Amino acid sequence: MGKAIINRDIVKNKISRHIYGHFSEHLGRCIYGGFWVGPDSPIPNREGIRMDVVEALRKIKIPNLRWPGGCFADEYHWEDGIGPREKRPSMINTHWGGVTENNHFGTHEFLRLCELLECEPYICGNLGSGTVREMSSWVEYMTMDGKSPMADLRRENGREEPWALKFFGVGNENWGCGGSMRPEYYADLFRRYATYCRNYGENRLFKIACGPNTDDYHWTEVMMRDASSVGHFENKLMAGLSLHYYTVPGDTWQNKGSATEFSMEDWDKTMKKALHMETLVVNHSAIMDRYDREKRVALVFDEWGTWFDVEPGTNPGFLYQQSTQRDAVVAAIGLNIFNNHSDRVRIANIAQTINVLQSLILTDGEKMLLTPTYHVFDMFKTHQENDLLSLDNLPEKLNGSASVDGKGVITVTVCNMSGSEEQTLDLEIRGIKGDSPVSGTILTSDKINAHNTFENPERVKPKELKGLAMKGGAVKLVIPPAGVVALQIG
Repeated sequence: MGKAIINRDIVKNKISRHIYGHFSEHLGRCIYGGFWVGPDSPIPNREGIRMDVVEALRKIKIPNLRWPGGCFADEYHWEDGIGPREKRPSMINTHWGGVTENNHFGTHEFLRLCELLECEPYICGNLGSGTVREMSSWVEYMTMDGKSPMADLRRENGREEPWALKFFGVGNENWGCGGSMRPEYYADLFRRYATYCRNYGENRLFKIACGPNTDDYHWTEVMMRDASSVGHFENKLMAGLSLHYYTVPGDTWQNKGSATEFSMEDWDKTMKKALHMETLVVNHSAIMDRYDREKRVALVFDEWGTWFDVEPGTNPGFLYQQSTQRDAVVAAIGLNIFNNHSDRVRIANIAQTINVLQSLILTDGEKMLLTPTYHVFDMFKTHQENDLLSLDNLPEKLNGSASVDGKGVITVTVCNMSGSEEQTLDLEIRGIKGDSPVSGTILTSDKINAHNTFENPERVKPKELKGLAMKGGAVKLVIPPAGVVALQIG
């Protein structure tokens, strides 16, 4: 039996709710057929936005949504997506399947979606193929509260008041699909473009710079050295530095492995690569700490999750994959890591929300289902805005985090990274009085590749964890292979 300890009296930093963010790119069926069905669709919608999706995401307290990409962001020209829909020009999505897009889902539609979701919009601007003026004008269009050319154009298009926009990315993956740049070149471009992303009225932009690809520590060094200290107070140019990492168990990008048919060896590779996220956070944070001891610049993990070969028979450019119990454990590992490093990691966005990569939701016409990954976010949501607690001495095969809310209720989330053996844990809670009440949920399945389908949409879903009790200040847990557990204590 393993033994772990939570010290209730040792309270650390706050866990930002924005760690639990999501990502919506113009890719496959994430936007069209996912979020957007159009106002004339028989699928229940509000102004073209699919409402069953909205209700599901509101349930898990979605804090922010990143859009329009991804690689798509650096070929997206925002003025093509405003005005009467029937007059908007079409475009070719060169990154994802070469399909023609009609631009019916643009700035107004996305920001309306965020209003319905009651979440913060996170917009990624086009630095790769766009101009400084184009990016500057977009910010003005959305946030200018007075009279100006772009504010007047917004009013002509039906929106009198400006939107509140907090998170703004200045380019995406500019080391790759966003322009194949060197960090020294991008750092100067970031400083230039970010300078012209103005704060209008009461709106204050949290500007996020393109950060490294996985373990490119040189990129982080250059950005922190050359761009992190430019500006001051509310005019600081860099508030966040992004980091992208995907868990890919296959040997090559051309052979990433199946999402549903995999061996125990594949399982172990996946767990090892998921845990690599912590190595990346620690190493990049160490570089950031040398330039920013006060941790003013957030590490923004705004693309993460599993990436497998597409489902057989689907468009290879649409990145459609199933989500199994294995994905649920990867999601739990990622969120636990971000919680435990929330002094530096303050925003994260799993890729992606609907029908793409490690989706929370899958749709097929009027049908919709929730994946095991969705259920992990639902189980973990009580961590949002809690104070982080230390969780020490976890056995090697367990991964977890703990936090406490303002009323003293402790949340503990633990996942079993073994796909074949159950794990027994004696969890001691120090610093609480008496034996507090305990409740919990568990996400598990009879097979490690179990997943939900439209024929059986509830095969994998959380269940009440019965038989829980605190005795002598400790709780005993038996976690089955690939199980994910969430406890509420107090």
